[in-house]
This record gives sequence, structure tokens and C-alpha cells, in this order.
Amino acid sequence: MTVHHAAAEGYATTAGAFARGRPGYPPETSDWLRDVIALGPGKTVLEVGAGTGKFLPLLLATGAEVTALEPVGAMHAEMARRFPEIKTLRGTADRIGLPDASVDAVVCAQAFHWFATPEAVAEMRRVLRPGGVLGMIWNGRDEGVPWVAAMGAIIDPHESDAPRYQTGKWRQVFPAPGFTALDERHARNLHTGSPDDVILGRTLSISFIAVLPPERRAEIERQLRTLIEQRPELVGRAEISLPYDTLMVAVRKIG
Repeated sequence: MTVHHAAAEGYATTAGAFARGRPGYPPETSDWLRDVIALGPGKTVLEVGAGTGKFLPLLLATGAEVTALEPVGAMHAEMARRFPEIKTLRGTADRIGLPDASVDAVVCAQAFHWFATPEAVAEMRRVLRPGGVLGMIWNGRDEGVPWVAAMGAIIDPHESDAPRYQTGKWRQVFPAPGFTALDERHARNLHTGSPDDVILGRTLSISFIAVLPPERRAEIERQLRTLIEQRPELVGRAEISLPYDTLMVAVRKIG
């Protein structure tokens, strides 16, 4: 699998700031990892598309043995620096490099839409043990909130051909051979911090924004600062909360 140019180039330039600009995950995530993904001591889990390791603390907290796979060199290097205690791999979702039936779970946090292909799903099935679970989780901006919708209107025209969770195209690979649906749930999540972190940092860490020419990135930043300065919900605020809807989906390997 060829890594999409927006990911390969954009994430290579934003690796250092990536974690700061991204929201964490709601408390319900820990319940999902325990009750649906069935992680705990004695279990093994692979995170595919682990980035700089934003999701890894939640996986480590389960007590499971964690391995993380990331294709982008700069992201992998940052993750390995931050989490020297775990096994990290360079590779793509369709060439994982682990033996057959070697893990109890595969998790993709904020990543599955990048490699939602039959080949990648088949490879993740290959490394899962019988009865193992593939879990996918995303934080999606809640654009039912007017100022968040206005933020999206600034960002979305620049997406070009980059795969995005919001389109729902990743669902087209399901139902997938060898898997059965297991669980789907939502939780509310808030990213709280300064406008610079929550709005500007989040936007500038988006891969398809990071690969834009400097003058276009500067124009996006100008528009976002205007949004912050003019929206009544944001103006003059040292701290804001960007609302997200967190989606958790799980399928189980048959056999």
C-alpha cells in the first residue's frame, strides 16, 4: 500500500506538534477497550497507524502487551522516542510484518479511513487470533455547534483527495470477509485549552493543511483568527472547549 501523499508529507512536517493539537479521548473509551475490545493483562494488541502515540497511554493502561505500527518515518521516530517501553514497527496496514494469528486485538485510532481497503482489512484479519477484535475509533468535530461548523467551512475546501473519516467512505469495506459486526457506540468529548491550541493547533496539524504552500496556510490561519476574534462564543476567551462526537466501532474475526 502506498501511503497517501497528504499523510506522508503532511504528518512528516507536523510530527512534533501533532499530539498537542489533537484532542484526547472520552472516559468511555477505557470501558470500550475493556468490555468490547476485551483488553487486559495477558492480552496482546496492535495499533495500526499509531502516529506519535496519542492513543498509546489508553492501550497501556489496559495492562495488555502493546505493539504499534506507523508508516511515516517522522511520526514513528517521535512515537519511539516518547514510548521506548513498547515495540514499534515501520510498515503499512496491508503489510504489517507480524505472524499469522499473533494478536488478540487490532486498534486503529483516528486512522482507519487512511487504509480502508479490502487488502488492509484482510491483513489485519490475518494477524488476529480467532475471535479477535478489530476496533476503530475517531473524534469527529460536532458541527451541530455553529462556530464549529464555521471552523469546518474554513478547513474543508482544502481537503482535495485526502481520505477523511467524515465522508463515511471507510464503511464501504464492511461487511468484510471473515469478520462479523460486534459493536458501535458514540460518546461526547471535549478538547479544552487555549484557542491557539484547540483551533489553530488542531487545524494546522491536519495533514492536507500541512502540505499546502505557506501563503495558503497563512490565509487559513488568518481566517481562523478572525473567527476567534468575531464569534461571541470565542472572543476574549483564554480557554475554550471544542466539542467532538467520538465514534467507536468493532468487528470480530470469525473462526
